[in-house]
Amino acid sequence: MAGHSESSGAEKKSSEAANEIPTFNAENLQTNMKAIYYSRTFLSIIGGVIAGILGFTSLTGFIFYFLVMAITSVGLIAKSGFSIHSYFDSWNRVIFDGLLSGLMSFVLFWTYPF
Repeated sequence: MAGHSESSGAEKKSSEAANEIPTFNAENLQTNMKAIYYSRTFLSIIGGVIAGILGFTSLTGFIFYFLVMAITSVGLIAKSGFSIHSYFDSWNRVIFDGLLSGLMSFVLFWTYPF
């Protein structure tokens, strides 16, 4: 009987942990999202200048942009210590947030050096 009661206690602890709703500090979450936005914008500009200088055209330039953004996402995830849910509310925020606005900056600076 002692083994049975210990296992039910472990089940209670795991079910309590599964039912907990993570809480976030809104100011910290907003600051982290700004950091993602600024990082993507800065790297989009730098990537656009590099793509323009290297002479990437059409599809090659867009592939270069998505490669830069993938490296940026991996860098942001590594910076958070691979513990995304401690700093952000979802993976989608880190991977996709600011992707299209960064694309506009990339294209602007990609065509600028020509």
